[in-house]
Amino acid sequence: MRYRFSIMVFAALFSSPASFAGQEPAPKTERLNVLLIMSDDLNTSLGCYGHPAVRSPNIDRLSKRGVRFERAYCQFPLCSPSRSSFLTGRRPDQTRVYDLRAHFRGQLPDIVSMPQLFKNNGYATARIGKIYHYDVPSHIGTSGLDDPVSWDEVMNPRGRDRDEEEKITSARPGTGYGATLSWLAADGEDVEQTDGKIADGAIKLLEKYRDKPFFLGVGFFRPHTPYVSPKHYFELYPADSISLISGPAAGRDGVPQPALTVTPPNYGLEAEIQRKAIQAYYASITFMDAQLGRLLDALDRLTLADKTIIVFVSDHGYHLGEHGLWQKQSLFEESLRVPLIISAPGLKTAGKSSPRIVEMLDVYPTLADLAGLKQPEGLQGRSLLPLLEQPDRAWPHVAISQVRRGDGRNQLFFPGYSIRDERYRYNEWDDTRRGEQLYDHESDPGETHNLADEAKYAPVIANLRKRLHDKIAPSRLPPRRLRDSR
Repeated sequence: MRYRFSIMVFAALFSSPASFAGQEPAPKTERLNVLLIMSDDLNTSLGCYGHPAVRSPNIDRLSKRGVRFERAYCQFPLCSPSRSSFLTGRRPDQTRVYDLRAHFRGQLPDIVSMPQLFKNNGYATARIGKIYHYDVPSHIGTSGLDDPVSWDEVMNPRGRDRDEEEKITSARPGTGYGATLSWLAADGEDVEQTDGKIADGAIKLLEKYRDKPFFLGVGFFRPHTPYVSPKHYFELYPADSISLISGPAAGRDGVPQPALTVTPPNYGLEAEIQRKAIQAYYASITFMDAQLGRLLDALDRLTLADKTIIVFVSDHGYHLGEHGLWQKQSLFEESLRVPLIISAPGLKTAGKSSPRIVEMLDVYPTLADLAGLKQPEGLQGRSLLPLLEQPDRAWPHVAISQVRRGDGRNQLFFPGYSIRDERYRYNEWDDTRRGEQLYDHESDPGETHNLADEAKYAPVIANLRKRLHDKIAPSRLPPRRLRDSR
């Protein structure tokens, strides 16, 4: 059944005596605004997701206003492919964005993006910071790889983090701050950093558009490397108190070679350097969280909370040493799982979590439904309204993710695909030519024991492989493979 509601029907389903902001509900005929908040390279190291150390009081606060999705997954664990898929509602094999240079308009020139749908329906659309792709840090202060037709107005702040790059420490000098573990415990105040300026600008945009329906995209850059935040955030996480991944969780035995994006394990870095990188990553999360808190405060002060849908999400997950891996671009759980919180006025299930498998692709049709807009043809996700109404309801769907491996110099590549259901993750490389992986999350949530070669799991693999290929077949091109060197 397709869930597509008008505002009046949505209000009837989810209305309550008072909004989550403690205000009276919006009139049923009033159009709902959308506030899309994206964090960059953020995993689920958050208080509301059960992390024992990271302080994220404002994301936790937002979680109490909405539904927190415990198992949400990106479609491609790299910034531009993920954001292109998320904002168009199409899988990467349809956008053909697999790297940090291609633009989805080259393949799909007439597609209606998520913010463009709202723009076409009379909303004011504005962006500040990283919603579409930016190279970080080099594109800070520019529009990056933006999509101009999506927006009426854009703002591109630039802070001290961009201007004082010579102060940044890199764990691997010469590899670029945006591609390696690098950090700075910065001097000065929050508002001097780019994310602080983004919060300032976003508040100004809320003030500007408060009297008309709006779609506002707010894209924070942290905790993307370089992990830069004011010094006092570093002090919350003493490096000597940080534990590193060890034992079975660091194992790489039985894993196909394409699955391992970091060699040697942990880049061969000393334990002290690894702890400092994690300290800086955690500090950047808490700094970004503080800027989000300022935005939520403004939303309440301007009496916009009772008529604004809020989505908080990251573009993909992030490794901090699991399997000896760091950063992204793997098909393991930590790289693919994202935080996703959706809040809407009068939501009766506010404060609850959903354990169901969902995809970033699902946000576009969900927002269209919540706002009462007709969905464009061809969206490949599904509306999450049923889970907003009943977070633990039956939901027999899977999440599909992918990466690309190969020799970029010769433009020869092969794919890796992953399918995640309620119990298992199955990965295949180059149509199984370069290996398979199967993990049972009931007994092995850390994905440390590859079951793909165990005969008793052959029926599980056959079922998951069929479901995977049924999903990817409509938009997939035949892969161009490297010569088989086995």
